Formats: sequence, C-alpha cells, structure tokens
Amino acid sequence: MFAVMGPDGLLRFQGGQYRTAFGEAGVTRAKQEGDHATPAGLLPLRRVFYRADRLARPRAVVPVEPIAPQDGWCDDPADRAYNRKVSLPHPARHEALWRQDNVYDLMGVLGWNDDPVQRDRGSAIFLHVARTGYPPTEGCIALALGDLTALLAAGLSGVEVLA
Repeated sequence: MFAVMGPDGLLRFQGGQYRTAFGEAGVTRAKQEGDHATPAGLLPLRRVFYRADRLARPRAVVPVEPIAPQDGWCDDPADRAYNRKVSLPHPARHEALWRQDNVYDLMGVLGWNDDPVQRDRGSAIFLHVARTGYPPTEGCIALALGDLTALLAAGLSGVEVLA
C-alpha cells in the first residue's frame, strides 16, 4: 500500500498522519542531481536496509538486509554505478550508508531514476530516519524512527509525493 505525502510535509497512510522532513528545495517534478529537492510522483519501495548493530530486523513487505561499514551509494552521474549501492572504497563520488549518526539506521530505497537509470536525474532517494527537529533533507523523505518502523510493519510499499 502506498502512502501519500502532500506539500504540507504530512505523510498519510491507513488513516494516520506522520510528520516528515523532505528536500530543502521542496518538491519538484523536474528532479536533477544535487538540486536538494524531493521528486514528485509514485516512488515504490524497492528494499529496506538497517544497522543490525543498532536495531532488530524490521518487518517489511520488500526485501530487508543489513548494511555493513563498506556499503555506499554512488551519486556520481558520470559513473557506471550511478544511483546504485556500491562497495567502499569506490573511486567515484558516493555517500557512505554506514554513518555515525542514526539517519540511515533504518532506510528504504525508493524507486526513483532506477528503471532505467538516467544521468543527472537524481540519486539516493531514501525513506530514512529524521534528524532532531526535522530539518530538511537533501531530497529524501525522513520520519521519526518509530513512525518509519511502524509504517514498514503495516505494509508500506511506496510513497506518492504530491507537488
């Protein structure tokens, strides 16, 4: 089942409403790499990653796997692995999935620019844990850990982001 996130930053799912943080530049229908915007549209949940050293394995309707210190995500449009999980060290620009903060302790990979991948259309659009105070993300959708855990367990299969 898909949740709906409106421009008010509230995610609606099965009659409930959840506070979110989204891209610093708002929501866009013309997503580009590095624009700090959350893409509008249907974003299916592809899989879930979690830090097994910090959390129990979450329940979800998509594949779930633990991350490790060598896991990263390529955000370099010139690289063949653009918008894909990579092993670190990786020669192209990337971000580490294993972080000191808790932002990626639980994260869902949302289906954006992945079938097929197109250069510069945006990468690493995740559903992840919000920072304290819900500051904007770089383009992802972030929720409180408890809300994210509950949504995944309730059968969340994606997010429709409205502009």
